[in-house]
Amino acid sequence: MRLSARVDYALRATAELAATADDTAAAEGAARRPTPVTAEQIARAQEIPPKFLESILLQLRRGGIVHAQRGPEGGYWLARKAAEISLADVIRVIDGPLAHIRGQRPEDLGYHGAARSLQEVWIALRASEREILELVTVADVASGKLPGRVTELVADPSAWT
Repeated sequence: MRLSARVDYALRATAELAATADDTAAAEGAARRPTPVTAEQIARAQEIPPKFLESILLQLRRGGIVHAQRGPEGGYWLARKAAEISLADVIRVIDGPLAHIRGQRPEDLGYHGAARSLQEVWIALRASEREILELVTVADVASGKLPGRVTELVADPSAWT
């Protein structure tokens, strides 16, 4: 699986917003919306190039992942609870569908002869990616408490090589 820098930065930015939202909600008794976080604050905390982050945050806003407010009290915050935003949601907003082969969905490909089974391999690969990326939420990443299925996979030493 290959993820773009845009996706990596978008996931890091949403995790940062989730962590900030948790801190703000705890401090304010979870009664109000989180205090907006500036792009500059996110960029600094996650070491993301600020101009690049601005365009990513715009995409996330258009995709319904974050809200934004302009002005001196402005910034960004998650549009939904972090526990309701999966990593797959963020990836789809930034890069589109999870698995494409030559720009096509695996079920739309036509393989023949000895290569016929490749279509099933690509569909299984997409299902495997989807299983993890839809299971893990931005809240899981921000809290460092990943689902059991993920920790099981990571516990296998061969997963690291």
